Amino acid sequence: MCGIVGYIGKRDVAPLLLEGLQRLEYRGYDSAGIVVTSPKTSGLKMVKAKGRVRDLEAKVPARFKGTTGIAHTRWATHGAPSDVNAHPHLDAEGKVAVVHNGIIDNASDLRRKLEADGVEFLSETDTEVLTHLIGRSQATKLEDKVRETLRLIEGTYGIAVMHADFPDRIVVARNGSPVVLGIGEKEMFVASDIAALVAHTRQIVTLDDGEMATLKADDFRTYTTEGTRTTAEPTTVEWEAASYDMGGHDTYMHKEIHEQADAVDRVLRGRIDDRFSTVHLGGLNLDAREARRIRRVKILGCGTSYHAGQIGAQMIEELARIPADAEPASEFRYRNAVVDPDTLYVAVSQSGETYDVLAAVQELKRKGARVLGVVNVVGSAIAREADGGIYVHAGPEVCVVSTKCFTNTTVAFALLALHLGRTRDLSVRDGKRIIAGLRKLPAQIAEIMEHEEDVKKLALQFAEARSMLFIGRVRGYPVAREASLKLKEVSYIHAEAYPASELKHGPLALIEPALPTVAIVPDDDLLEKNRAALEEIKARSGKILAVAHQHQEKADETLVVPKNEDELDPILMGIPLQLLAYHTALALGRDIDKPRNLAKSVTVE
Repeated sequence: MCGIVGYIGKRDVAPLLLEGLQRLEYRGYDSAGIVVTSPKTSGLKMVKAKGRVRDLEAKVPARFKGTTGIAHTRWATHGAPSDVNAHPHLDAEGKVAVVHNGIIDNASDLRRKLEADGVEFLSETDTEVLTHLIGRSQATKLEDKVRETLRLIEGTYGIAVMHADFPDRIVVARNGSPVVLGIGEKEMFVASDIAALVAHTRQIVTLDDGEMATLKADDFRTYTTEGTRTTAEPTTVEWEAASYDMGGHDTYMHKEIHEQADAVDRVLRGRIDDRFSTVHLGGLNLDAREARRIRRVKILGCGTSYHAGQIGAQMIEELARIPADAEPASEFRYRNAVVDPDTLYVAVSQSGETYDVLAAVQELKRKGARVLGVVNVVGSAIAREADGGIYVHAGPEVCVVSTKCFTNTTVAFALLALHLGRTRDLSVRDGKRIIAGLRKLPAQIAEIMEHEEDVKKLALQFAEARSMLFIGRVRGYPVAREASLKLKEVSYIHAEAYPASELKHGPLALIEPALPTVAIVPDDDLLEKNRAALEEIKARSGKILAVAHQHQEKADETLVVPKNEDELDPILMGIPLQLLAYHTALALGRDIDKPRNLAKSVTVE
């Protein structure tokens, strides 16, 4: 993995591909490459480079013309980052070029068989297996060569294939890793993410698993890996190229933190029903009778989405009085969980393509479960697989670490909790109370942003820490977990989160002046319990930063957050800690938008 871009048409292809790769840089990568051809030239021309797209661009010669090409940014899975391991990969004759996202599980077996037949491999990658298999196929059509090869493959892939003998086409295929076609005027595009396409077309076709496509300059066709034609109608994407610009900010992370007030307004817009003190969520495909039959809610996500799910589970229990919990999808899919017909499963993913979440959804569907998706990307794999769901309308999120999408996801869960609650026993009065709280959120987020300079000053202190502890109780615990994750992702400072109630059961041994503690202290029925935890830390000379609705006497510093309804407070309390992570990373000189070793959308295991 990580990013694929392709083009076929009449324009000079190299600048288009390099621009597309730059738009995919946010996904995280360690090397890049490009290959081009045209009907008027013979053979394939390729350039690859370890490092950034700018390093690749510097190596591309002036005479590197073509009208057909594919390019890739790689995030290493098989083999260290290097020029040789970068994609595209060529077969022995230099006629076949392949770019690939995903992991070929049986690559080692296939490699041994090919080596026994005399094939010499140049790279350590699993992808090179594909190029040799396609190149050695005796089929007469490129589509058939690719199809024959895919029958031998076990694992996940999103691939784009070029062949010197077929310069008029690009063949692509998908199984578990996104492939999106862009439909232009006598030109066609392909990418792993619409970010690479929206500057040129907003008409897209998203391939399903087990689906292939052939792109020519003036046409495209889709079909299954078995050869059966499929019907693919282009859809229009909402996002525009300008959505991917920094908009005057130094980093995408900073921009996206500051976009949260507007983003929350979008997720609420048109969904509130004042007449019945509830919300409209037509995309759920779940009527009131079906909603009342739900006996449990299980939320599945990974990383930040999992933490949003934990907040969502608490809101569902509090407002709808339905037992609810969240679990990492990466664990759920392997533990042979009991699938209950009375349980509503909710799959959460910013991209809608997170492989562990998608695999869990597919397993649940196989067992007859009802699955909702909470995703940001319209038409993504999870959105298509689920029975219904909620789009969070955060807009494009370019920074690898998620901020605005996390916040919008928690708001989407508040909407779901209110909807389920009002179909059951939540009173009109409480419905009005939650709606009033939801409407306050955008202005309260804007108020938090006004105190960014205060957070920046605190970050200069914490940049010196080697480790930090985050604590919270009940509603505050998932906030602490997400804040801990943000700090470690973007600053590389070790951090961990514990329930405040667990301090006496081990973490107190860590407390010392050199270990700062960030405490989530909402003004709710557990306020005094949380203050007691601060007392325990202060008694052991621990340094404390409190995130609270009022100044905390036992804390060294307090970030005061506007008060909302108790159930909605977690949505706001993590936002200043996003700023803390950002400014701490900035003080340490980190690559904020592209943290080391991380990718935006994890589409492999």
